Order: sequence, then structure tokens, then C-alpha cells
Amino acid sequence: IDWLAAGLNPGVATIFIQSKVPEHAELHLLLSMITPLGWLERVPSYKDQQAQLQDRDLGTYGFLGYPLLQSADILLYRPQYVPVGEDQVAHVEITREVARRFNHVYGRDAQFETKVEKAIKSLGSRNAALYGALRKEFQEKGDAGALVKARSLVESNARLSVADRDRLLGFLEGSGIAVLPEPEVLLTSTPKVPGLDGRKMSKSYGNTIGLREDGDSVARKLKTMQTDPARVRRTDPGDPEKCPVWDLHQVYSSAETREWVQNGCRSAGIGCLDCKKPLIDKVVEETSAIAKRAQEFEENPDLVRGIIAQGCERARDVARDTLAVVRQAMAMDYR
Repeated sequence: IDWLAAGLNPGVATIFIQSKVPEHAELHLLLSMITPLGWLERVPSYKDQQAQLQDRDLGTYGFLGYPLLQSADILLYRPQYVPVGEDQVAHVEITREVARRFNHVYGRDAQFETKVEKAIKSLGSRNAALYGALRKEFQEKGDAGALVKARSLVESNARLSVADRDRLLGFLEGSGIAVLPEPEVLLTSTPKVPGLDGRKMSKSYGNTIGLREDGDSVARKLKTMQTDPARVRRTDPGDPEKCPVWDLHQVYSSAETREWVQNGCRSAGIGCLDCKKPLIDKVVEETSAIAKRAQEFEENPDLVRGIIAQGCERARDVARDTLAVVRQAMAMDYR
């Protein structure tokens, strides 16, 4: 309900429950057979949370292997890009490493040439002929310029699926395909949203603001939010770049308000509570609007269940296709 109320359109975004798509667990298991423990132990969040949550028993594979489950969540849908926050970039990087290792171990998929021929036809007759000529120039004469042009031709073609694009790129150099394509990170203009204590926002740390949180609670939390530690007194100048409140201003505030914050903070012309006031107004305005929209969905639970059911089926269709390709590559197709 929170996601729908926040504006996700189920006609564009597939909203589903992970546990209703068992292919997630299967791909996670298969990937765990080829992933070195050392890769998981060096994930930054693994070490950070061990240090931050010392009162919890984290000595389990469930905790250690969680980044690999995230990798399975991503790779199961073979995306080209993954929209994440700055703190999740490391998870996408390990996902790329896992995909690269899988592709190295299991190589080409079955019927590679047949699928390449079909993908070439998808380019259109003129581009297909150009692709063939450029590939020949590169493979027979070693023309690096032809390779660059051919790659550009493939990557700029919007009609190709991610899998077909990867097949054609691999075919250029005479190699196989990436069974699991390596996804790229997609960051927003403000890739970091801090928690109330300056650390990353996490329910585990208890430093979050709920999407539908009561306005008085939001105001109370933001008023006590950590600021630049250099501003001990009201008359001390500060540096917005060292203040987590500034990160929220970059998300919510207009250019005019951000300029006011920069000038006022650095000159001690405004205090921290002054700085937070317009931010509080904007955040409360947003959470109140989300809460209002959420009420409509709460009053119509059958609509929500229907959206989730459709999303689960849509997700399973894609997940089944990926698992079929993975099993075939691993010679586990027992038909």
C-alpha cells in the first residue's frame, strides 16, 4: 500500500511478493555454489552492520548470504540498469562479479548461433547487413574501428532485448553470450538519503521516517535530527556539506531555499531549527498526501490483492524464462 500510495503505477511497475516467486530462492541456491565466501565477507554493509548491531546474532549464512540473494533478485530479471541509492552500489558491483563468474563457468547457451541469427534479423535489413560487414572487418582484418561501430550499432538499437543485445555483442568477438547480463548502476540526482542520526536510513538502525508517518511525529523527529557537529552554539558558522539535513534539502527544497540554507548556515545567519522549518513543512506535506492516498487502497483491499496477484504472475513468467536458460546452461534441464 505504501508503494502504491507513493505513486508507483502497477501498469508500469511490477509489484509482487518475493516469496510468491520461488525462482528467487532457486537462483540464489545455484549462485551460492559458485560464489566464493570471501566475496560476501568483503561487502561493506556486512562489516558495517556487524559493528552497528553487536547485540544481535549475525553469525548465520542468512546474514552473510543476503547480498547474494539480492544478486539473485536482480539477475533473475536480467535488467540493463538497477536504480539504487549510493549505499547499494557495492551490492550491484558484487552482482556484476557473480554474473561474470557464472558466464565464465557456463559459457554459451544452447542454440547460440540460431538465436544470434534471429537477433540479427531484429536489427532490420539495412542494419543487419552493416552488422555483418563490420563483424567481418573486425574478425578478418582486426579493424578496431569496425568493432567500435558495430558495438554502437547494437547498443543503440531499441528493438533488441537485453539478452539479444548481449548475444550480438558476444558474437562480434567470436565469444559466447552472457547468460546472466551484467547490470549497470542507475543513480538519481540525489543518490543518498540519510537517516535521522546521519547514518544510512535503515529500519535496523531505528532512524527512519515512515511514508505514512503522522505529521507531528515527522516534525518531532526532524527537529532532533543530527546536524553539523561544528555548530555547538547558535552563533557558530556551519558547513551544510557536513550536515545530513542538507542531503534532505537537496531532495525536497527549491533552489531558492537551498541557497538560503547555504548562505545562512555558513554565516550563522540562521540556526539549525530555522534551517529545518521549510524542510519539515515539505516532508509533512508529502507524508500527509501519501497517507491520504493510502486510505483509498486500505478501503479497497481486493484491488490491492488483485494488483499483487497480477504482479506475481508477471514476475513468475520472466523468472521462469530466466531459470530455464540458467538450468540449460548448467546442463540441469532434465526433460
